Amino acid sequence: MKTKVLTTAALVLCSLVVCFAAAAGLNGKWTGSVMINREDEIDLVYNFKVNGEKLSGTVESPGGNELAIADGILAGNEFAFTVKAGKYIIYHTGKYYKDSVTVTANVEGKALHATLKRNNK
Repeated sequence: MKTKVLTTAALVLCSLVVCFAAAAGLNGKWTGSVMINREDEIDLVYNFKVNGEKLSGTVESPGGNELAIADGILAGNEFAFTVKAGKYIIYHTGKYYKDSVTVTANVEGKALHATLKRNNK
């Protein structure tokens, strides 16, 4: 009985450590692109900063302005945040993988999906 309890506690602790390590790996600059219609593609640049379960940082707009990430939260390797761009609030959700990030941005009811890669520059 004691062994079962200790084993379970150890597994839970290891799971938490892995979740925090995964989330911490999100730190840094991530780049990619998204098709906004059949002809237009825009470059994306996300600069993520992880502090525990909070996510902050910036998103570079197509015009080169840095927009602050707000209300950023992490749960394991999934995250969500908002960005204010002019009069619009753009809701983002995403998932971190070791070598990539998937992001979905909801822009005026239209979901835009992108896969980002770490930018080591």
